[in-house]
Amino acid sequence: MDFSKSLPTYLLKKQNIIRLILFTAAFALVFINLYEPFDVRKWITSYNISELEFFFYSSLIILTGVLVVVLSRVIMYHMAKHGNTISLGRYLIWIGVEIISMSLFYTLYEILILDDPRSFTDAFKISIQNTALVLLIPYTVTWLYFAWIDNKEKLEAMEEGKSDKKDPAGMVVFKDEKGTMRLTIKLEDLLYLQGADNYVTIHYSDHQSHEKFLLRNTLKQLESALKPMDVIRCHRSYMVNFQKVKLIERSKEGLKIKLNTQPLVKIPVSKTYTESIFELFSQSN
Repeated sequence: MDFSKSLPTYLLKKQNIIRLILFTAAFALVFINLYEPFDVRKWITSYNISELEFFFYSSLIILTGVLVVVLSRVIMYHMAKHGNTISLGRYLIWIGVEIISMSLFYTLYEILILDDPRSFTDAFKISIQNTALVLLIPYTVTWLYFAWIDNKEKLEAMEEGKSDKKDPAGMVVFKDEKGTMRLTIKLEDLLYLQGADNYVTIHYSDHQSHEKFLLRNTLKQLESALKPMDVIRCHRSYMVNFQKVKLIERSKEGLKIKLNTQPLVKIPVSKTYTESIFELFSQSN
């Protein structure tokens, strides 16, 4: 793992920092009232309080500790906003400092307020273990969630072609019959599509190698989306990337399109598509 790598930007977005703080606070409330760390249950017997009062005081204490996270993340946000790079290694150290700071707060509270008989060292060790659970679990969950959302947004932007279907990278997105993205390749690498029943074989080049990808979909479903990219239907079972067309020849078997590839690829042209193919070919020359 490269600890010098910059922290993903989605972790430093304002709305995600707020979500992390709220989720951490909610998790901490559930944690302290179910798991009952820091010997909090003895509050009921020691101070003769009700369950409702116990919930109120325990929640107040845990939320006061979470203020450490609030202050820490506000500082982190403003550092990133002003151009300070936060590496992965620096972020992990940052989390370590948060755990130690919260543990120190809870330890001092136990010893000074609750008159805990344990030594500072023993109480601090237990506090670190409990605080690590309070922070690391929600931190991990939110990181995975934010990463999933970020990837989902990128895929949706790519699929919808927010800028243009012919973007600078010339990417072509192929979806299956359910609308799920299965393959994204550069238009310049796409050769042709071959359909058979409910499947389409995508033929493309990869470093001068002819590759194939089987997609569960039909040519009819793909045709309208690919036509603006000059990926044209030429046969009941074929579509070709017209950028790869070298010439059209007539033989005893009928018209055939020769693609500018090595080795040479020949694609049949049916009578239904002959006129449109010749018209497009004449326009491109």
